[in-house]
Amino acid sequence: MTAFYYLLGVLIFVGSILVSIGLHELGHMIPAKAFGGKVTQYFIGFGPTVWSKQVGETEYGVKAIPLGGYVKIVGMLPPGATDLADEVSRDEQGHQVTRIRKSNTGMFTQLISDARAAEWELIGPEDSGRLFYTMRPWKKIVVMAAGPMVNIVIAFLIFAGIFATYGNQSDVEPAPGTPVLTTVSDCVIPYAEQRVQCRGTDPVSPAVEAGLRPGDRITTFNGESVTGWEQLRGLIQRNADGDAVIGYERDGRPLEGATSTTVEARPTDADSEVVREVGFLGVTPEIRNVTGGPLYTLEEMGYMTVDVVRSLATLPQKVWGVGRAIVGLQEREVDSPVSIVGGSRFAGEVVSREAFPVVEKSVFLLSLVAGFNLFIGLFNFIPLLPLDGGHIISAAWEGVRRRLARLRGRPDPGYVDAARLLPIAYVVASCLLVMGVVLIIGDLVVPIQLA
Repeated sequence: MTAFYYLLGVLIFVGSILVSIGLHELGHMIPAKAFGGKVTQYFIGFGPTVWSKQVGETEYGVKAIPLGGYVKIVGMLPPGATDLADEVSRDEQGHQVTRIRKSNTGMFTQLISDARAAEWELIGPEDSGRLFYTMRPWKKIVVMAAGPMVNIVIAFLIFAGIFATYGNQSDVEPAPGTPVLTTVSDCVIPYAEQRVQCRGTDPVSPAVEAGLRPGDRITTFNGESVTGWEQLRGLIQRNADGDAVIGYERDGRPLEGATSTTVEARPTDADSEVVREVGFLGVTPEIRNVTGGPLYTLEEMGYMTVDVVRSLATLPQKVWGVGRAIVGLQEREVDSPVSIVGGSRFAGEVVSREAFPVVEKSVFLLSLVAGFNLFIGLFNFIPLLPLDGGHIISAAWEGVRRRLARLRGRPDPGYVDAARLLPIAYVVASCLLVMGVVLIIGDLVVPIQLA
């Protein structure tokens, strides 16, 4: 049964990512068609075609390698200015025909010319007015931004559902009501040392002297009734090194213990980094996940976005570390990036753990899918071709320079020629391919182990 549940977890995760990819591509296709563009292909996956069906002018299908997807929008690349001047002619019916003349004046020039030729070989006179590059800049931005925005919306909807019901595991607070202890420190460890193991020279904690144990419910402190953790924290801190008589319940029986709180440098509250000398007992309360609605979700996703942007800045370095781990030069870091293979392993391991509650498994899987969607969405906004962000920045620059030309009374500068950025696109695509292969191999050879 363990193998079955492992496979089930993998299939659920991979299936969810493929659905997300499909929705991402729909995000491109729907506005492209709504703006009058022509979409000839909609595929999930890369490589050999497994299945496809022609519906109208669009071929829908699935390919063998489930590592992405694409839509083919006609006319992504404009013809070059010299090409238009030299290669415009008329067919027998009088329609204008544009043929792209291939150039052989240099490697990059040849690449650009070949790309234009491949783009325009499938464009006929009937496609005039439906070419992507002729759309207004704001329409092109909408078409290209809609894909990654779909992934971000998916992440938002999943996180919003989790935060509203189960709560946020990374944001916790003391449970309401009379505090129940989850841990009781055996000794007093100076806060500045940031360690968890007691040493022989460490004094016994006041909590141990009072006879407290995990699971005890604190009811009174020096005769004052305790109704919540924040109140108890304040009573302890203000007590300094004075005597403390603590009333508590254990298995429903009322008990009482006496001790003296000690003065220690500690943060004054859970969210503060400022430390000062206050009374210290040595206990922590039962906590719960913080819940919240849409605004809370947006706030938390803002923090996640900052973390993703930081991780993207160090992604090449992290992938290099994975490569070194593959050949045995170092241990793989637990915070290193993973591919869809690594994500699948996480899903399979969690679902196959018998001691893991079903609710916890479901939350983990949903959080994993949401996290991947957030990363995919933000990653695609990087302003480099062939990513969506590269097309967005090109369209934005086209709009800016056309507006500036109008304001200055100058001639229209025309369309931004994205084809001139193809050499950069090829380099970026090659780097992404290499990084993807390294991460997949790393996830197979030196996988990250869940605790």
